[in-house]
Amino acid sequence: MTDYEFLRVIWWALLGILLIGFAIMDGFDLGTAALLPFVARNDLERRVTINTVGPVWEGNQVWFILGGGAIFAAWPALYAASFSGFYLAMFLVLATLILRPVGFKYRGKVDDPRWRLWWDYALFAGGIVPALVFGVAFGNLFEGVPFGFDGDLRMHSTITLFSLLNPFALLVGLVSLSMIVLHGAVWLNLKTDAAVKARAHTIIPYAALVFAILFALAGFWLSRLQGFQIAGQIAYDGPSNPLNKTVTLVPGGWFANAALYPALWLTVAAAYLGALGAVLLRARPGLAFIASALVPFGTIATAGTALFPFLMPSSSEPNQSLTVWDASSSLLTLAITLAAVVIFLPIVLAYTAWVYRVMRGPVRADDITRNSETAY
Repeated sequence: MTDYEFLRVIWWALLGILLIGFAIMDGFDLGTAALLPFVARNDLERRVTINTVGPVWEGNQVWFILGGGAIFAAWPALYAASFSGFYLAMFLVLATLILRPVGFKYRGKVDDPRWRLWWDYALFAGGIVPALVFGVAFGNLFEGVPFGFDGDLRMHSTITLFSLLNPFALLVGLVSLSMIVLHGAVWLNLKTDAAVKARAHTIIPYAALVFAILFALAGFWLSRLQGFQIAGQIAYDGPSNPLNKTVTLVPGGWFANAALYPALWLTVAAAYLGALGAVLLRARPGLAFIASALVPFGTIATAGTALFPFLMPSSSEPNQSLTVWDASSSLLTLAITLAAVVIFLPIVLAYTAWVYRVMRGPVRADDITRNSETAY
């Protein structure tokens, strides 16, 4: 590989790592919020549930910010096309994510059951909607989205919020939601006791089963879709210009990478083994959580490797789809930003590990009662 080609592949892998990090670290608190009405039956139980993620959810969102920053720095064409084309979907995600800090801070300001219940449902929406919409966005990538560029590389698109809500994309959204719910249930099984833990313990096998069925159904449906493939030669280390290639649509083409590299099926196996491990290891919550983390890892890695080298295929103008080879920043920019990642990502990992060590152990009802004025 040339330096430019190598850096493009490295940044593709880093983008995947950041998305997986977001799904694992922020996924369990989204899942916890999504399960709030089902695992907690009274205000004390709801406070216990909320306080399992209260001290860590802000730090978890660093992965979301890092992912957006990585797209901006390393893949500017992807940033422009996705954030413009998916604008309303992004707005919906951000609006519901904003409900989380507001809900955490405001639900305890008024000692009124109706007030607190309203904010509990706001937290519930803040868990359900982002998990669903992120999956819908991934599903649309496999079908392609209607966008293109003119001769000056100015983007145009006919993407609407309702066009994104097609059947296959909604199925992938449900895969994402079931994955997040499973991860949240395993987290609550780890971080709570008594009734909340018992209910989360009961939910885990059902969430794992739903995920396994939906993941298999999405894979079968994907095998029936037309996949995008680059035809002919392409300059892997050439300047970024999405107009300089030819793309063909091939039935079942998204499985081409797995056919060329059978080891890629290990990512599918990781997702299923993670779901199975989460069920079988419920009595050992720490190990179950590690197993559960394999589910978002395997799911996102499967999607990323199936799409490679495409980042954002175009259904209206396939030849102008964005790929790893023609949507990146310059060689110098990729090198400088990679150096920044090498320096700062270990710092993020170190302080994250420290926070979780300090906050280790379950949250109990007695903890909330003793610290009623400071706990959420």
